[in-house]
Amino acid sequence: MAISLVTQFQPYTDEIFTTESKKELLTNQDFEWTGAHTVKVYKIGTSKMTDYNRNPVPGFTGSRYGAIEDLDATTEEFTLKNDRSFTFAIDKLDNDETAQQLAAASALARQCREVVIPEVDSYTYGVMCENAGTKPAALALTKENVFDEILNASNTLDNAEVPETGRILVVAPDVYTLMKRCRDIILETDIGEDMRLKGVIALIDGAKVVKVPAVRLPENFGFMLAHPCATVAPTKLEDYKVHEDPPGISGSLVEGRICYDAFVLDNKVKAIYYQEQTAKVAAKAGSGTQETK
Repeated sequence: MAISLVTQFQPYTDEIFTTESKKELLTNQDFEWTGAHTVKVYKIGTSKMTDYNRNPVPGFTGSRYGAIEDLDATTEEFTLKNDRSFTFAIDKLDNDETAQQLAAASALARQCREVVIPEVDSYTYGVMCENAGTKPAALALTKENVFDEILNASNTLDNAEVPETGRILVVAPDVYTLMKRCRDIILETDIGEDMRLKGVIALIDGAKVVKVPAVRLPENFGFMLAHPCATVAPTKLEDYKVHEDPPGISGSLVEGRICYDAFVLDNKVKAIYYQEQTAKVAAKAGSGTQETK
């Protein structure tokens, strides 16, 4: 006897895990691009110190303060390069016959969460790492040396007179695991709920620790210690639309456009320290060994 079994679909979508953006912690919005595609800022030089000529020789006609110099006034230019977009359609019957799981509003939110935000994050981190003012030779981070390397980064920023408050330490999950196994590191995890909501998970040597998924970071990323004053990350245009029953489509047409970029200021490159690894770290739970992939 043949029996036909029931197949039932539930009104539930199995969403992909995503991580909130940490970009706002590492960058600033100090410049305004409204009405312009390019922004220029000045870099002003200084004059060297000299000895004041208190007792000039007879007939001296110059300035007792020293030779008069002209100050350099050059500019650096920031032109937005990324003008990105997407579009997709959702048929009215497809939405109805999938228990409303293809609704345009939720599909748009999913597109931003899973595609737009990761792209902007990856681009920004890439720009910061590429233009970091200090990039020591690549090395293999271990639980024995990770603390020393972080202290080297902090020391480098100190010597460059980078502000001590507001520094952010960016690590991938594997490197954060090494930090937790390091006997010398005592992570301050007693931080406010407002900081946790922004993505800060601990404090180390005065810097806020932010953990970012490896897929959003450059290949062989070790860690980055940075101050947000160094990187300007504008989003000039962020425009998302849902058109109901537009010409030629029975259903919804979703369109999105985002114009963004990231720039590291020439005089603030020393506020970014990027340590690359020689190979990806594959941390094993319960041990201090790593494998190269």
